[in-house]
Amino acid sequence: MNALAYRFAAVAFILILCAPIAARDCRPQVHEGWVRMPPNKTMPMMAGFGRIVNRCKTPVNIMSARSPSFGSVELHETRVVDGINRMRPVSELRLPPDGSAVLKPGGMHLMLMQPGAALKAGSKIVIEFELRGGGMLLGEFQLRKPEL
Repeated sequence: MNALAYRFAAVAFILILCAPIAARDCRPQVHEGWVRMPPNKTMPMMAGFGRIVNRCKTPVNIMSARSPSFGSVELHETRVVDGINRMRPVSELRLPPDGSAVLKPGGMHLMLMQPGAALKAGSKIVIEFELRGGGMLLGEFQLRKPEL
């Protein structure tokens, strides 16, 4: 074998060894995260939206969420039941392989309760998502004034 063939074989061997590590380290990502601030500063809750993308070859389940900026963070979904919008907590959020979940007003969203400090429009907060099987996903969310 010549030197070029040895190099090619060495690179292929290293890539084969690293593939399981890369798959194990695969994590979803938060895109376009934002938090709608309440119209009234005395309201103790806000809502978070964005898109969580899973480019992994296996499904990922988000089991819970938390933030150092809030006392409580919950996954919620809004559904129309008997003509009335009803909001309910969701126990987990499944992201299919090479899929995504959209958090949007009137649908799946984050309920952010008990803000720990005065938050201002334009500032950013971090939300930590706990993944089934261990691991965390960090997402950055920008605070926005409510659209009136």
